[in-house]
Amino acid sequence: MTTPRVHIATDHAGMELSAHLVSHLTGKGYDVVDHGPKVYDALDDYPSFCINAATAVVADQQAGMHALGIVLGGSGNGEQIAANKVKGVRAALVWNMSTAKLAREHNDANVVAVGGRQHSVEEATGLIEAFLEEPFSNDERHVRRIGKIATYEATGEIVQ
Repeated sequence: MTTPRVHIATDHAGMELSAHLVSHLTGKGYDVVDHGPKVYDALDDYPSFCINAATAVVADQQAGMHALGIVLGGSGNGEQIAANKVKGVRAALVWNMSTAKLAREHNDANVVAVGGRQHSVEEATGLIEAFLEEPFSNDERHVRRIGKIATYEATGEIVQ
């Protein structure tokens, strides 16, 4: 599998972690695109940053590029919610190695959300690396379930 392009966004609570990840992942050979913010503002609003990163992931994937995203905040919850509003995004909040790997293996999540105030920089880096490195299993049951979510997203139809 090729190394994905990684789109990253945060709010003020995740800026230190984001700066570390941009440097660390670039050093590991990832093509990292930083969607901001560029300067610290304790009153910033994360939705635009996260939506921009999520939109870029989907655009890259639609163009045939292997791309994943990272959204960071204090808890990661709001950032995950914002990213999930973008059609085609499956953003997963991860908090341990199991959830990081299963997000990719079972759910083919294309965006990972991490709470910068919930983990040390080292722990968060490990979770994100696990997410980025784990392939989707392509098991029929997971493909089927993701397909049902995509159908609902596109049409509003709930497939049984």
